[in-house]
Amino acid sequence: MRTRRWTLALAESCTGGLLGHLITDVPGSSDYFLGGVIAYSNEAKEQLLGVRNATLLEHGAVSEATAREMAAGARRLLGAHVALAVTGIAGPGGGTPDKPVGLVYIALDAPDQQWCRRYVWRGDRAANKSSSARAALLLLYDYLFHP
Repeated sequence: MRTRRWTLALAESCTGGLLGHLITDVPGSSDYFLGGVIAYSNEAKEQLLGVRNATLLEHGAVSEATAREMAAGARRLLGAHVALAVTGIAGPGGGTPDKPVGLVYIALDAPDQQWCRRYVWRGDRAANKSSSARAALLLLYDYLFHP
C-alpha cells in the first residue's frame, strides 16, 4: 500500500475492530490506513455505510450483497483507494440452517473492481473472528499481488 501510495478503509461487523487492530499493529500503518467503521447493527450499516435497506431486507446483514455495499460505503466515506468489509456470524448463537454459525463474507472495493469471498469457519467465536480478520488481509494481499 505504501509503495503504491494507496490508502485503506475498513467496514467491520462480526470482527468488531479486530481487523483494524491487526493493521494498526504494524508500525507505519498510518502511512496508508485511514480508519474504519464498526457497523454492528443494521441501522449502523445503513446510516454510516449507506447499505440499502432493501439489500438488508432481501439478503440479510450476512450476505455477499451487504458485504459489497459495506466495502463500497467505507471506501466512499473515508475517501480511500481500497476498502475491506467483513460481515458474518461469529457465534456461538445466531446461526440458521441457511446461514450457519461461522458464515462470513469478506469484500474488497477498489476503483477498478470489487471482490467478495465466502467462508464458513468451524471454530469458536474468537477463532471465527480471528480467521475472518486474517482472511480479509489475505484478500487485500491477493488483490495487490495477484489481480
